[in-house]
Amino acid sequence: MAQDLASVRASLEAQGIDIIRLIFSDVLGIPRSKDLLVSEIEHTAKHGPAFCQGLWVTTTRGGVIDDGHGSISAGLPDLVSMIDFSTLRPIPWEPGVAIAIADAYEPDGRENLASPRMVLKRVVDEYRKLGFKPVFGPELEFYIARKNASGLFERAINKTGRVYMTGALVDPEGLFLSMIRNLGKMGIGTFAGNHEFSPSQYEINLWHSDALDAADRTFLMKAAVKDLAARSNLYATFMGKPWNDEGGSGFHAHISLTNLEDENIMYEGEHLSEVAKNFLAGILNHANGMMALTNPTVNAYKRIRPDSLAPYRINWGHDNRTAMVRVPPDRGEGTRLEIRVGDGAANPYVVIAAILAAGLEGLKEKMTAPEPAEGWSYHDEQYQLLPGSLREALDALERDEFLIAALGDQFVKTFVALKRDEIERYLAHVSDWEIAEYLEDF
Repeated sequence: MAQDLASVRASLEAQGIDIIRLIFSDVLGIPRSKDLLVSEIEHTAKHGPAFCQGLWVTTTRGGVIDDGHGSISAGLPDLVSMIDFSTLRPIPWEPGVAIAIADAYEPDGRENLASPRMVLKRVVDEYRKLGFKPVFGPELEFYIARKNASGLFERAINKTGRVYMTGALVDPEGLFLSMIRNLGKMGIGTFAGNHEFSPSQYEINLWHSDALDAADRTFLMKAAVKDLAARSNLYATFMGKPWNDEGGSGFHAHISLTNLEDENIMYEGEHLSEVAKNFLAGILNHANGMMALTNPTVNAYKRIRPDSLAPYRINWGHDNRTAMVRVPPDRGEGTRLEIRVGDGAANPYVVIAAILAAGLEGLKEKMTAPEPAEGWSYHDEQYQLLPGSLREALDALERDEFLIAALGDQFVKTFVALKRDEIERYLAHVSDWEIAEYLEDF
């Protein structure tokens, strides 16, 4: 290891890199990081560096809950991070800085099973045992916002009707163009982007790749977009439904399965293969519990509404954007499923792991999918409604023994503890809507 790290140091120094930004995802998908001096990398990266495991149970507001892995009652022990040097790449807008993703381990060397990246690795291993390799192509939407004079968030631009456009009319400060350029230089597989349906909403497309690589690249893309916006004193948000008067932001996951020789096994001629149908059936069968992981915020369920172009029922359809799972018309090597339910704020590692965990039982038990939905399916009552709240989805997850076993009890318990705390804080908060609705008349 010492010799390898010495080679890494020499190579980076030759490129003018003097800092490695070590980064990894917490349970919620928030980047946790530490900057390491390249000159000291042979010492700092050999057995660490260490982080406090309390980060697994740290809320979005900075509180630390006393439940889940590494919590207060456990004494807030250390975790050990190990750099995955295959993910190392320069940051184009930070001269002299390269970024690398780390894996998390327990101090005794065991895998840290609260880590979303470790959870995904374990699920992918189950697919390999069956002779399959999962491939993902992520599509994410986000808004660019600013704070007004009152300190409230508002969209950076408000002109409507500029759907699927680029240029100064939808990017007056050139921020989105800068994002596309920098992401391209970063080498994470960005190939396109545009202004989306709603004012100040954008989408960035990433190439497909194997599941872990796709999750890594999506995680880095989200972190980069937020960092670049912050440098312009703006905010990039992947929050599912930030505005009452405009549409939400989704995380659409295009998924195919290949054999170990990288050949797509989702089709038989012009039809879906039995493998694809089994996989699809598993996803639908576990949709209720999976929803807690793909739509993991209180806010996410304000996007899941009828007639919204977001899914509303547990169904699938051929090239049908009203369904939870859409089967695009491409066949041959392009055959895939598009899971449309995911929320933009969801953790990429958890979204992909949850979908794969759900599909796993369908493959193992050769489950049969229901008939496809036809047309505008929001009001077709033969299909069950998706959970209508985070609490309902968490209840379903805790009842889903297969998903818990596939994802690991340690991770699920920690995730659920954080999310139950989020719900309680939300219910205790007096909102602007309540003040406007009740204060004057009652």
